[in-house]
Amino acid sequence: MSSRSSAKRADALRSIDAILQAAAECLGRNPEASLSEIARAAGVGRVTLYAHFASRAEVVDAAMARAIERGNAALDSVDLTGDPRLALARLVEASWHLVDEARALLVAAQRELSAGRIRELHDGPASRVETLVARGRAEGVFRTDLPISWLVNVLHTVMHSAADEIRAGRLAPDHAAAHITATVLAAFTPPGKLVPELGDPR
Repeated sequence: MSSRSSAKRADALRSIDAILQAAAECLGRNPEASLSEIARAAGVGRVTLYAHFASRAEVVDAAMARAIERGNAALDSVDLTGDPRLALARLVEASWHLVDEARALLVAAQRELSAGRIRELHDGPASRVETLVARGRAEGVFRTDLPISWLVNVLHTVMHSAADEIRAGRLAPDHAAAHITATVLAAFTPPGKLVPELGDPR
């Protein structure tokens, strides 16, 4: 019995993983992708899909949580020590494409999930940026006249805008990180101080 139970559990985990991978891919191409499309891409039947997820919202929630968790884990290796401005540049370099990849999935999430749930899912990545911004403020290189939450939102908004520009053919992907960093550094620099050039955070 124990062996059969373990095998069933392993099968269930494989099915769930396949469903979430398919959901990320299908919703990444089309935020309105149906559960039938997702099940077909995962190689499972609708009955199997519904055995694990009761609704489309649950699938979207789990797929979004998985994408954010994987992205957050990938960013754990980014060096955020030293000058906060250089640390910000390294974080942007490592993370902007993750935001781009998850953009269509986020559109699906915004249609299915509450704003509160979406904020909750983003707590991990947001806290990393908040910590960096707070350190930059304490060291006098980031502005203190605006809330940290606003500055974090500026960074995320600029990243999403870069993705839009790339899709429209107005921005080369190779230039995205530099454009994002330059724009955000200008927004984060305290009033009256010179905005540092990339690689020269004076």
